[in-house]
Amino acid sequence: MSAVTMAKRLFDISFSIIGLLIFSPLYLIIFLGIKLSCEGPVIFKQERIGKNGKPFYIYKFRTMIVNNELDGIPQLAEPNDQRLTKFGKFLRSHHLDELPQLWNVLIGDMSFIGYRPERKYFIDQIMEHDPRYVELYQMRPGITSYATLYNGYTDTMEKMLRRLELDLYYMEHQSWELDLSIIFKTFTKIAFGKKI
Repeated sequence: MSAVTMAKRLFDISFSIIGLLIFSPLYLIIFLGIKLSCEGPVIFKQERIGKNGKPFYIYKFRTMIVNNELDGIPQLAEPNDQRLTKFGKFLRSHHLDELPQLWNVLIGDMSFIGYRPERKYFIDQIMEHDPRYVELYQMRPGITSYATLYNGYTDTMEKMLRRLELDLYYMEHQSWELDLSIIFKTFTKIAFGKKI
């Protein structure tokens, strides 16, 4: 592990612990909100592909109805997806459903900054168009990314391929300055209620 990689990992561990502690009251509020508004588990987990091409479970607060994919076929979420619960729609619009990913960062599945991890089903489709996706496996996926800021929510193959281009750009140009810029821009967009 290089010095830069080690420093980034120490940053991730430190700030994920701080985040988990600071947001613990909010976790409780969201827990109660989900329990009181709909049936089913509070935490949603889904297999994604991460560093070195290894699968891991990503954690989120559940925002959709239970058993929301017909015949088990993966579906991309849409802006006004009918599968969203009322409380889930609120969580998504404020990106609060992503908070459990601080645990993914702490245990090393993810980083604060990287590429957004995808399901193998969609990765296989992306790679039919652009096999360079495998190059992303050199780094940990992130809670936010350069592509998230400049490509928005990815719900079409065109956007997936654009996201890949931006992720590869980030991988080639990553630095502390770029990472801090991404964190700052992500935070300010969320704070001011802008869609990312």
